[in-house]
Amino acid sequence: RKQERGFLDMAQAETRRWHETLRAAETSPRLPMNPAAPVAALGARMPADAVVVADSGHHTGLVARHMRLGPEHDFGVSGLLASMGCAIPYAVAAGCAWPGRPIIGVIGDGGLAMQLGEFATAVAMKLPLKLLVLRNGTLGQIKWEQILFLGNPEHGCEVPVIDFAKAAEAMGGHGFTVEDPAKLGAVLDAALAVEGPVIIQAIVDPNEPLLPAVVSEAYAKHLKQALGEGTKDATAIEAALEREPSRSMMG
Repeated sequence: RKQERGFLDMAQAETRRWHETLRAAETSPRLPMNPAAPVAALGARMPADAVVVADSGHHTGLVARHMRLGPEHDFGVSGLLASMGCAIPYAVAAGCAWPGRPIIGVIGDGGLAMQLGEFATAVAMKLPLKLLVLRNGTLGQIKWEQILFLGNPEHGCEVPVIDFAKAAEAMGGHGFTVEDPAKLGAVLDAALAVEGPVIIQAIVDPNEPLLPAVVSEAYAKHLKQALGEGTKDATAIEAALEREPSRSMMG
């Protein structure tokens, strides 16, 4: 056994710093709500034997960062992280494979708009599904790909406003809405206590970025170009970039 602990101590210190950085995003009181807050709060409350499913989009990275999965959890996500609308079909499949196990889902408003009708299947099957939708009115992953990969201002990423909580109720399920992080705990506790399928609609900040761990020179150039050429809410995006946790990994 090696006695030199320099690397181990450094790695543990960096891990603690990273978790503290994530915790700051998860507990932020600001409005519009940081999307990390509802993801983390739901993760902290989900049953130890839950099946967790995530759709494809900006929120997929949030689930990876802010939901702590345990040894009894099962997790489903698109293999190439690109199939929008997969979360509810995955949830239905989980209900067939493991009858009675609680199912926790996280999806964006774009993905849910594509597969909203499938929630009626979950209602018909009486699945114990609790589906968190992050409603920010934009296709977040596409927006940031346009900005970082191409240097283009955001274009065509708006998602029509849908009240998913009311849609859930119209299909025979239950719906909850939360905008204030101070009310997250109470809303999630109430939603998790309900039997049957539930949609929890969280209204979150549309300009919260999710950067790669290393921002290349090309990405930085494209970002500056896109913000300078008319990207919507450029000032708000610049402010959000200063808060983005991955900045702490860029040295």
